[in-house]
Amino acid sequence: MAAKDSRQLPRIGAHTPTSGGMAKRSIEYALATGSEVIQVFASNPRGWAMPDANPEADAAFRAKTTEHDIEAYVHAPFLINLGSPTPSTYENSLASTAYSLKRGREIGAHGVVVHTGSAVDENHVEGAWKQINKGVMPILKKLTDEDPWLLLEPTAGQGQSLVKKLDDLTKYFDALEWHPKVGVCLDTCHVFAAGHDIKKKGGMTETLDLLVSIVGIERIQLIHANDSMDVCGALKDRHQNIGQGEIGSKPFEELLAHAAVRNAPLILETPGQEPEHGPEVAMLKKMRTKVNK
Repeated sequence: MAAKDSRQLPRIGAHTPTSGGMAKRSIEYALATGSEVIQVFASNPRGWAMPDANPEADAAFRAKTTEHDIEAYVHAPFLINLGSPTPSTYENSLASTAYSLKRGREIGAHGVVVHTGSAVDENHVEGAWKQINKGVMPILKKLTDEDPWLLLEPTAGQGQSLVKKLDDLTKYFDALEWHPKVGVCLDTCHVFAAGHDIKKKGGMTETLDLLVSIVGIERIQLIHANDSMDVCGALKDRHQNIGQGEIGSKPFEELLAHAAVRNAPLILETPGQEPEHGPEVAMLKKMRTKVNK
């Protein structure tokens, strides 16, 4: 895994499709949208399949990201729920997490994003923390400096979510013994849906300050920059294009002005593809320039 560069401004980019191969489709997408950073799925995001790597394809992707100075991140499958009370789901989640970290290393990714998940049953919450510790720590203990970060992404706070609000991250990090390779991916739509009012003036700054106080600035490693179709506290995970949803564009200027994002690239996961993401990336870059003048 290559070291991050010394630039002060956060990189900005988008989640990219991989059909046709990461070295071709994902890189073409990055170049078409002006992305300085991309996120990819290394396997089917809605399944447990863990296909063998193609070393030649991985080498080609690494070469392209180096050539074009593009950072890469992996989003692990959505099915992963490390807190699940169902043994088969838990075992598959552990295997998929380990696989995603392996694939992240093979393609030179800086981090692998995993949703924080749910206990499903309110009576399983304590059991969930115990099994996360028991199952994930052996995976983390095998990581070296060359491996990507494991980035915990809090969800929208619905149901028996293990991280309903950012404060709950303390329990997650306790379960993972504050391992040095564990960080946070903050999704702006999710945190808004969970009840953190990042829309109000100063709200984004307040929320980022809170996150820094909980995990430390060095663990904030990635931002999913998404507007929301729903109001604050709706507990609904429905992304919208920046400036077209309930959050609006102004809070993203606050986001880009915060010291916590200097080490945390912004990844769009908003509706659309090149025609939508190109202008969105350009808009965020314009904000970045404005707040750093």
